[in-house]
Amino acid sequence: MKRTKNRNRFVTGKNGQLMVRSNKAFLFLIPPLAVFLAFVFYPLIMVLRTAFYEKYVYIVSKGYGFGLDSFRHVLNDSVFWIAVKNTGILMLVALPATVILSLIIALMINSIKKLQGLFQTLYFLPYVTSTIAVGTAFYCLFHTDVGYLNWFLGLFGIDKIGWLTDPSKVIWALTIFCIWNGLAFKVILFLAGLQKINPQVYKAAKVDGASPMKTLFRITLPLLSPTIWMVVIVSVIYVARTYNEVYVLFTSVKSPMAGSGNCAITLAYYIYYEFFVRGEVNYAAAAAVMFLIVIMALTVIQRVISRKFVHYVG
Repeated sequence: MKRTKNRNRFVTGKNGQLMVRSNKAFLFLIPPLAVFLAFVFYPLIMVLRTAFYEKYVYIVSKGYGFGLDSFRHVLNDSVFWIAVKNTGILMLVALPATVILSLIIALMINSIKKLQGLFQTLYFLPYVTSTIAVGTAFYCLFHTDVGYLNWFLGLFGIDKIGWLTDPSKVIWALTIFCIWNGLAFKVILFLAGLQKINPQVYKAAKVDGASPMKTLFRITLPLLSPTIWMVVIVSVIYVARTYNEVYVLFTSVKSPMAGSGNCAITLAYYIYYEFFVRGEVNYAAAAAVMFLIVIMALTVIQRVISRKFVHYVG
């Protein structure tokens, strides 16, 4: 029996090397598992539980009643649907715009031989800069009375636009900010993907007489598809959790609302607003649960689509 047990402890690896199997390896899983349970699983269970309370008093951590009233309230709340609409606009406009622009910038930087490192650094600087600091700069840019954008438009005789006050314009100011703020990290990701492509492939295409456009669409983009898909997933997560941009552009000390009548509110900010401003913890939890379901559905859809359009090269 001893020989059989000892024999089962040895495993042959992929490279043919003999390795020892030991149950002690599971001890290394305990620290990350403990972190996951404490900071992910437990809070998620608490949010799910809180969402089904009809009333929750945060100070004493006590809930009253149990049912779907919180979900009904959120679904009947006009501010929630404004948040859904704004987040949807960001998904449909800011997301594709920032992906396409970052890809174009990465292609341009990758084609430069001299000072490539300098341009990479310049484009990466906004990513390591505080969103609050950048947002303050954009606030000065979009301000109705003293903003540089309205000053520039005034040179052509165009009247001042209430970028931060007009309910029909605030979402476009937020969209422009999100596009610019999301460029830096995606440019670096695309550059990393481009630099992984074997240069011999381009040399072979040049020998075959392929034009630059054919090389782009038949070689670069297909080989870059895993990176493109990863950037899309990162962009979906980034846009879905848009909060800092709303806070710095539209809130103030006097009013925590996201613009006039919460016209610039997003789903992430709606959860914050219900929890910290209105003190309706159960409504915030219900909105968070619905938000989670939407994100999970988008993840599944992305997973299905990626199997058809993403090409992995071994």
